[in-house]
Amino acid sequence: MAVREPVTTPVDLAQRRQHAVARGVATATPVFASRAENAEIWDSEGRRYIDFASGIGVLATGHRHPRVMEAVLRQLDCFTHTAFQVMAYEPYVALAERLNALAPFRGPAKTVFQTTGAEAVENAVKIARVATGRPAVIAFSGAFHGRTQLTATLTGKISPYKRGVPAAVADVFRLPFPREHLGVTVADTLRALEELFHADVEPSRVAAILIEPVQGEGGFHVAPRELLAVLRRICDQHGIVLIADEVQSGFGRTGKLFAIEHFGVEPDLVTVAKSLAGGFPLSGVIGRADLIDRVEPGGLGGTYGGSPIGCAAALAVLDVVEQEGLLARAEALGARIRSRIAGFTADARLQSIDHLRGLGAMLAFDVVPAGSGDEPDGAAAKRVTRLAFEHGLVILTCGAHGETIRVLVPLTVPDEVLEEGLDILGQALQLARSNP
Repeated sequence: MAVREPVTTPVDLAQRRQHAVARGVATATPVFASRAENAEIWDSEGRRYIDFASGIGVLATGHRHPRVMEAVLRQLDCFTHTAFQVMAYEPYVALAERLNALAPFRGPAKTVFQTTGAEAVENAVKIARVATGRPAVIAFSGAFHGRTQLTATLTGKISPYKRGVPAAVADVFRLPFPREHLGVTVADTLRALEELFHADVEPSRVAAILIEPVQGEGGFHVAPRELLAVLRRICDQHGIVLIADEVQSGFGRTGKLFAIEHFGVEPDLVTVAKSLAGGFPLSGVIGRADLIDRVEPGGLGGTYGGSPIGCAAALAVLDVVEQEGLLARAEALGARIRSRIAGFTADARLQSIDHLRGLGAMLAFDVVPAGSGDEPDGAAAKRVTRLAFEHGLVILTCGAHGETIRVLVPLTVPDEVLEEGLDILGQALQLARSNP
């Protein structure tokens, strides 16, 4: 009996997707990828797009970096899986050694690997709870930490991550994240923390405070240095574990290997994923050795955690970051992107935008109605990204109301491709203004 070849036209692929894939999985663009290289993607009909999304911040070293691909192919020739808990392997140990040496805190460090960012956050909270013997965790408004039951509870945004979820995990508390242009100051956050300790949970019950040095899905808001310094002092005072979620901000995008290094504050645990392995699934928790080792053998791990393929890729990523000067490259890219977006802000012919922010090449701005100040306009932001896509640029929104457009271009992007992408963004902003 002949086997029917699968249809591959975009319309048929879309129909197959609708019938086969869970409705809860959303896709930002209506096409299907066929191939990709560095900062460019081609769809199944051969159309080319410039990638300012990087798979949601995964590809700091670009699509299919030659060094990463070579490392993966070498590992494929050896073995693909044993489960580290069954038979250990050198790439896991070597990567842990590299990350321990690079950890953004002083003293001995250890690392455990998982597969996704949500798993890393779950494990960081677990480590903090075991190490302190306490249940409570404090997170922030606007945070994104994952879609599992615990990490969705930690996430500070209802739609779409928590809509319809019947119950949250207990002992999770939330503070407002400072956003000065929206009237939320560091003083407001610290007053809320003081009130939280008085009214809802005493410090002696708090295992951890979890914060993104630069919020991802929440809108690329940068944590103020003053806030991080006070949180460190409060954690020291009360024996609370300070967790820096670097899933999106880590591995060079901000101009430092870890964004927390910009602030002169040392966390106790750091969650990592996304750009760690250059497009291969890998995440982890890097932490103070005395904290991580409070968990008994068997209490950490996972069948695919720290896969040999992912570890080999990550070792190559660290080599690329160092040898190709990607930290300096992030600063240079950030300066160029800032300059172009500042020009867009001042151009009355374009869709109104404001509040350019971020660190290094992790940048974003808000789309706002003309003359309305700080009122968010998520619909206009979506219109801008749609128009950009129609002209060959993939770029994403974020923020509490979807009003923020974020730039996550690979740090390896050629200058001419970067400029082409920024030209398309400017064109999209102009079209959005002229065709509201």
